[in-house]
Amino acid sequence: MPDVTALLVDQERNPPQDLLTALAHADVAVEIRTPDEAVAAAVGGPAPAAEVLLAPAAMQPRAVRAVSRRMSESGRTPIVVVYADQDFTTIEQHIRLGHDYIVPPFLPPLVRARLRSCYERAKLSRTMEEVAAQAELLSYERELKIGREIQEGFLPEGLPTLDGWDLDVRFSPARNVAGDFYDVFEMVNRRRLALVVADVCDKGVGAALFMALIRSLLRHTAEHSGLQNLMTTHQPTVSSDHSPVIPVVGATPLMNAVVGTNGYLTRNHSGQGYFATMFFSVLDPATGSLVYINGGHNPPLLVAAEGGDPQPLEPTGPAVGVIPDCAFSLGHAQVRPGDTLFVYTDGVPEARNAEGEFFGDERVLQLLREPAPSGRALLERVESALREHSGAAEQHDDITMMAVHRTVTPG
Repeated sequence: MPDVTALLVDQERNPPQDLLTALAHADVAVEIRTPDEAVAAAVGGPAPAAEVLLAPAAMQPRAVRAVSRRMSESGRTPIVVVYADQDFTTIEQHIRLGHDYIVPPFLPPLVRARLRSCYERAKLSRTMEEVAAQAELLSYERELKIGREIQEGFLPEGLPTLDGWDLDVRFSPARNVAGDFYDVFEMVNRRRLALVVADVCDKGVGAALFMALIRSLLRHTAEHSGLQNLMTTHQPTVSSDHSPVIPVVGATPLMNAVVGTNGYLTRNHSGQGYFATMFFSVLDPATGSLVYINGGHNPPLLVAAEGGDPQPLEPTGPAVGVIPDCAFSLGHAQVRPGDTLFVYTDGVPEARNAEGEFFGDERVLQLLREPAPSGRALLERVESALREHSGAAEQHDDITMMAVHRTVTPG
């Protein structure tokens, strides 16, 4: 048996002398403490570190377990072995808990053989536990990989190519799966382009499941809505300068998609507590007219061709999935040649560096005050600034960015 250390807990500090002698012959270094001393040993110092915990069988099992747990906090779970030299009936309750035991005569060869058996059995048990834990971890990683692949299937395989327009996206989950999502798809007989960026509260697997649900509801409803006029129960359409705007083609599918998704979530999933902020817009590529609903999302920024302070597209309603039967207004904006629409989730301003400092909204605005020659160029500018700010710090939130640039018409 290899040299080992043992912590012997005895309230009287008076274990059988023949047991101590046998342990010494078995090359076991023994430290004797009372149970209270063993539990309190970490006050001002480390927990007792020993391979074997020896205790009299007369000691209450819960007291033995308390010492064992305290020792485990040092990173090593001890082998628990109880001994009895008189009342052997007390051993039974320890055996039920999986503790090993030794009984007289405490002859060196017998103690050595018994402890070797306990040591090898515990070693095998730990190896099996480690194998099981590793198998569980691999299974979990496989499940996450499958989840990631499924989630990627809900994102567009590519972005449409439109004359006069340059679209680009960046999508960076904080974990294997994300609560953020984006979508770009044609609708209204390919006359309009739907642009969606959304952020489901929380992150991880739960948020990813709701991401898939919300994305499917939005797209399915928008693609299958008719071209009828807006219902009178909807809030009026307003432009970015708050003036009335004549309803445009694509507004009805947009409104139906957001209102329908909000109704479904509040009716069927309010108990889960998940909701999503989102910016859902419908673009007329021919004119640059943009009608949108901003459901509690951080305002996208419209960057003018000549630069200057970007124009925010403020919320027109609450987050989706929070308030039943709530009203959403339609906003309107105009993307002129040379303009770029920048849509992003809060993972951008809330990106942190190693000191915990946020990237911040002002940095985002500063980056967008200069015009961009393309959507890709704008995203690369922001992406580079985020990398410089965050450094090697862990990413705390999903980051999604979309840039929609209208190219300058050749003169």
